[in-house]
Amino acid sequence: MENEPIRPRSFGTHDGSFHADEVTACALLLLFDLIDKEEIVRSRDLKELSSCEYVCDVGGIYDPKIKRFDHHQLDYSGSLSSAGMILKYLKTSKIIDEKLYNYFNRSLVMGVDAIDNGKAAPMVGHCSFSSLIANFVPARHDSNAKVFNAAFFQALDFCLGHLQRLLEKYHYIQECRGKIQAVMKKQEKVMIFEESMPWIESFFELGGEKHPAQFIIMPTGDQWKLRGIPPSYDKRMQVRVPMPKEWAGLIDDELKKKSGIPGAIFCHKGRFISVWETKEDAFKALEYIQRKKK
Repeated sequence: MENEPIRPRSFGTHDGSFHADEVTACALLLLFDLIDKEEIVRSRDLKELSSCEYVCDVGGIYDPKIKRFDHHQLDYSGSLSSAGMILKYLKTSKIIDEKLYNYFNRSLVMGVDAIDNGKAAPMVGHCSFSSLIANFVPARHDSNAKVFNAAFFQALDFCLGHLQRLLEKYHYIQECRGKIQAVMKKQEKVMIFEESMPWIESFFELGGEKHPAQFIIMPTGDQWKLRGIPPSYDKRMQVRVPMPKEWAGLIDDELKKKSGIPGAIFCHKGRFISVWETKEDAFKALEYIQRKKK
C-alpha cells in the first residue's frame, strides 16, 4: 500500500453499509480542513485505497504515521474506533489542543467508540448519535452502491453540521471564560451576571467545586433566572441549596401568591431553577430563600 502514489487530501473508507465511527472520522478531517469532500473514496479494493492520504475503518492497519486508522484487526486491542483514532491523531499532530480534544471526546466521540466496539448499547427509548447515523443507512439490503454512497454523504453532511455547531459552542464557552472567572473572584454566596452566557462548564473547570457560591442570577431572554449551583459538574441536576419546597412546580399567579413576589413566573419542580420578570424580583427570591434558611 505504501508504494502507491498518494493523492493529497484524499480519504478512503469501506463501501456498503456504514457506521458513525467512519462517518465521524471523515467529518473531523473535513472540519479541520485536512481532506476534500470530492476526494472521498468508498471501496474495499486495497489498491484503490492505497492511494488515499487517509484510510479509516478498513485495511487492517492502525499506524498514524502513515495515516491508517483501522481497529478491526486482531493485533489492535484498544478501545478506540476510527473516530477516536482520528480525534487522537488531531491532538498528537497539534491540530487541536488537549482541551478541545477532551471537549469533542466527552461530547461525542467517546460514545461513538464505545457503541462501535460493542462496549455500550443505546438504551431503549434513547436515540444515540450512532443510532441517528445508522438511520441514514438505506433500509433495503439490496440497494446498489450509488444509493449507499448517496446515503453516506447525507450522513456525513449531518455529522459535519453537528461538529461545526459543537465547535462554535466550544469557542463561545472559551470566550465567556474570562467573564465567569472575574465574577467568581468578586462574588461569593451568589454570582450575578449582567448578560446570559454558558457558565457551568467554565465554572467547574475554574475550581467551582470549592467555590462557596450557592446561586447565580442571570438574564434569560427578557427575564431573569435564579439558579441553584450544583455540587459538581457531574451532578449538575442537583443543587447545593434548592428552591423552597412550597414553590416547586408553581407558575404565574400561584407562585406570586406563594412567594409574595409580583414578578414571579416559574419554579421548576426539581427546585433547581426559578424565573422572574426582573433582576430585582430574582433578588427578592434569593432574600426569601436566605430568610427561610435562618
